[in-house]
Amino acid sequence: MTDYSECLMIARQELRLAQAALRRDMADYPTPIAGCDEQFNHLLDQSQRIRNALAALEAPQFVPTPRRLDIGMSIESR
Repeated sequence: MTDYSECLMIARQELRLAQAALRRDMADYPTPIAGCDEQFNHLLDQSQRIRNALAALEAPQFVPTPRRLDIGMSIESR
């Protein structure tokens, strides 16, 4: 695996598999669900973490470019 884009694709696939497994676990969770249900709250937390990770992989990243001096100028270009 020499291409990083392939690694990112695999990461997305694995996160989507984890997301689907969590959805199944949450759908199969016995009712009623109380607000203080620790196991279900853990599932909700894990689900949010997966959504955040997928969003981070999809979000464009700002990469600042270095400023350079213009030829003949003594100040940085902007």
